[in-house]
Amino acid sequence: MERVKTNSEEYDDPILYDKENEKYVEDLSYLIKWASKSEGLPIIDLACGTGRATIPLARLGYRLIGVDIHKGMLREAKKKSSELELQIEWVEQDCTKFNLNVKSKLIFSVGNSFQHFLTNEEQDGLFSSVNKHLEHGGVFIFNTRFPSPEELFQPDTEEYWKSYIDKDTSNKVDVFTISRYDSLRQIQNYATIRKYLNNEGKIIDEKRTNIRLRYVFPKEMERILLFNSLEIVSIFKDWKETPISNDSYELIYVCKKV
Repeated sequence: MERVKTNSEEYDDPILYDKENEKYVEDLSYLIKWASKSEGLPIIDLACGTGRATIPLARLGYRLIGVDIHKGMLREAKKKSSELELQIEWVEQDCTKFNLNVKSKLIFSVGNSFQHFLTNEEQDGLFSSVNKHLEHGGVFIFNTRFPSPEELFQPDTEEYWKSYIDKDTSNKVDVFTISRYDSLRQIQNYATIRKYLNNEGKIIDEKRTNIRLRYVFPKEMERILLFNSLEIVSIFKDWKETPISNDSYELIYVCKKV
């Protein structure tokens, strides 16, 4: 039975997603370094979305496969890669049990996509499927937010997050969040509120989306990965390969097949 998409409101508008995320490139240099070791085998991007990381690697000449369960995000990814005349294989599959009939030296999942796998079964399914697709000596790279007290126990009131200018309308967008952490399930429930302002600073529109994100503690992650025959090679707090510390914001894992 297919896993039902019940946590996808943030991705139901791929155009908005790109507006807010396409400028993020901090992970690309690190991924490119590992892509150079792919030995001509396909590189697999799991939960690829609209291809934010997939497309830049393909433009460098690497063979890419992008996998995602969200039809709308893949549709936008296909459109963008077609306009650039890139031969990327886009696959609509559940990442907890993807089956591509290929082996890879590099599989990655960035943008903290790991946190969308909310249950133990989904996490095991993801890691098990990754293991089956890794060549000997290949690596799996993924990141997840660090479950610090500051991250988990945020006020459950509307908090300002960021602002940006909508490039299509030139309107300012103020973004706010409301969060509530479920300690029993280790899941943060986020509401994101976008307030669209005209040139006079008056709110002319407001949109709200909800998302749930699973948090995993470092020692817990060690056990989960080992259970699925993946060994941690490195853990960093950022894409510059800084060692982790108690003030980390995210955790970046480099794993190999045991």
